[in-house]
Amino acid sequence: MFKYVKNLQYPINIQKKDLRMAKYLVTQYGGSNGELAAALRYLNQRLTMPDDKGKALLNDIGTEELGHVEMLETMIYQLMKDATLEEIKAAGLDSHYAEHAKALYPTDANGVPFTATYFATTGDVLADLSEDMAAEQKARAVYENLIDLTNDPDVIGPLLFLRQREIVHYTRFKELFEEYEKKSQNQQRVAF
Repeated sequence: MFKYVKNLQYPINIQKKDLRMAKYLVTQYGGSNGELAAALRYLNQRLTMPDDKGKALLNDIGTEELGHVEMLETMIYQLMKDATLEEIKAAGLDSHYAEHAKALYPTDANGVPFTATYFATTGDVLADLSEDMAAEQKARAVYENLIDLTNDPDVIGPLLFLRQREIVHYTRFKELFEEYEKKSQNQQRVAF
């Protein structure tokens, strides 16, 4: 089903250590509006789409979101590379270090661990696609906030790429939502 391409969707080569930015970025890795939640949401919802077009779209976007997880993991790793214990403490990452050392672990920026409650699925196509559009808009907003928190072009470039992908995903979900909504309305008219 999946084919792994051994390069990132956007090149990441962060040169400057910035542990505070790593702490903020982790929210898009394991937070409620993050890429891991989106990937699992879409891959889970795809099976209840009413046709191959919907299944394919959710599969494609869900798979791409897994690529975004990989990008964020790479960014966080590069931002923390070679950090000393003193730097980790100063950035407020000592509680993370206590349990995970320098390993990646999906949380939000406050250290709240990832949970399956972050991805919704109802079995109602229009409700699920509405949730998906909202998720993409929330992720876009978070990326914009993250961009505001740095002036490092090596961090801003990938964040701008990820922000743009959220806009594209929102647009694709909206198109599918409108198509299914129109079909639903036509079926209701016939029923009366």
